[in-house]
Amino acid sequence: MLNIKHLTKTYGSKKAVDDLSLHIAPGEIYGFIGHNGAGKTTTLKSCVGILQFDAGEILVNGISVQKDPLACKKLIAYIPDNPDMYEFMPGIKYLNFIADIFGIGAEERAQSINKYADMLELTASLAQPVSSYSHGMKQKLAVIAAWIHSPKLIIMDEPFVGLDPKAAHILKGMMREVCNDGGAIFFSTHVLEVAEKLCDKVAIIKGGKLIRSGTMEEVKGDESLESVFLELEAE
Repeated sequence: MLNIKHLTKTYGSKKAVDDLSLHIAPGEIYGFIGHNGAGKTTTLKSCVGILQFDAGEILVNGISVQKDPLACKKLIAYIPDNPDMYEFMPGIKYLNFIADIFGIGAEERAQSINKYADMLELTASLAQPVSSYSHGMKQKLAVIAAWIHSPKLIIMDEPFVGLDPKAAHILKGMMREVCNDGGAIFFSTHVLEVAEKLCDKVAIIKGGKLIRSGTMEEVKGDESLESVFLELEAE
């Protein structure tokens, strides 16, 4: 579903991402962990076409992000670590705006909005402007907007930040449902306990370089993911 081949991105003399290769297959929830500044957000933004990169190739369902970015974006949803929205819009207008971009019909969008807004307990607030939303409510709105066009690949940067425990639990279920339907999830997180319980595979990045990846069992062995991560960070 997502194939990152020898990705390299440089800012001045600093390599933010250094020859990174990863493959996220259909049906997988793939966690991406590392300390602040390790290169996670740069990688994710490169995958969704926000950042140009210096070397390597990124394919979404076999399509090059660089050669055919529009075709890739039709298959992707992206939730950044701090979602930027048109705050003057009511929540429902914002969701309809996103549905318009993806060409979603009236019946299909209504079903999706009703389903996910009810699940995330946001229905009563959709008539209010986004500017009146708390951070957690904005995060919920971003999740609904991401799911609205039934993407094949969902890429998220710290998606659980700001969500209450119930909403976080619901989001985990939504992520698994996407993968059960043949999609894939690639997300960064600092919440290692969540990654350990939720992810099928995980990659650890340090200083822009991939230092370990594989199934959760391969990466952590008999230890906790937190212990392995701290050990690798100390090396």
